[in-house]
Amino acid sequence: MDTLFSMKVFCQVVQSGSFTRAADLLDISTPMASKHVAHLEKHIAAQLLYRNNRSLKLTEQGETYYRDCVHALELLGQAAEQAAAGKTTPQGTLRVSAPVWFACDKFARMVAAYQARYPEVDVVLTLTNRHVDLNSDGEDLALRLSDSLSENIIAKRLGAIPFYLVATPVYLAQHGTPQTPQDLAQHNAILPTYTDMSQLKLDYLGEKILVQLHGKTRSNHTQMVAAMIRADAGIGYMPAWLADDDLATGKLVRLLPDLPMTEPPLYAVYANRQFMKAKVRSFIDFMAEQCA
Repeated sequence: MDTLFSMKVFCQVVQSGSFTRAADLLDISTPMASKHVAHLEKHIAAQLLYRNNRSLKLTEQGETYYRDCVHALELLGQAAEQAAAGKTTPQGTLRVSAPVWFACDKFARMVAAYQARYPEVDVVLTLTNRHVDLNSDGEDLALRLSDSLSENIIAKRLGAIPFYLVATPVYLAQHGTPQTPQDLAQHNAILPTYTDMSQLKLDYLGEKILVQLHGKTRSNHTQMVAAMIRADAGIGYMPAWLADDDLATGKLVRLLPDLPMTEPPLYAVYANRQFMKAKVRSFIDFMAEQCA
């Protein structure tokens, strides 16, 4: 039995917390995953895991062996990458997780430009609003829009994505264009459910004001909020990546441009590894360039 692959199986079992999940990620059967770990235990003459029907736990020897395996596999992976194409040549499959609303023309153009620059990289995009576990879910990096991140993750700030207050010309022709923040309370607002935007405390023209938004329609999906705004149903906040093209063509109108924008920062989150693969570094640097 291949001891090197057994080490990979063992590390994946620990990271996934499950033989079944590890087997799925490595495209092997669950019994085979168990055999690989048993092979390692026999090879080093020590028990690595405590097993029961509900959970897995590393033994004391297993904890030390796991750390050594991770380090050894990373060194071997880096050596293989450098031998194949050099340290600075991005290549292979890059798995990226991003929020669902990133399924938009703006992000698609960015990914297309990245692939034109790095044709040896195959990009696999997973769009989900769930915060993926990079170790267990098999992603190389995740893009997250957040004002705060957990302290135990490694992240690089790429920039910020402004959110504009907008409406369609049709809606404004029917209901009037708000001239002051206080006017917004008289309009139907399309609001998200994942954050409270009904009351916004802002600095406006040197004064602290409370902006009231009232809405009959709410959604947990940013693109649905945008679609309702485009359907002339009301006013609302849209990320620049969804609004810029329509603002340029006049399909949307930005309201109260002096009103401060919300600008949540965009981060690239990646695993805490000593060596970063060239494909991951290239995508992070490219996105930082685009967001600048």
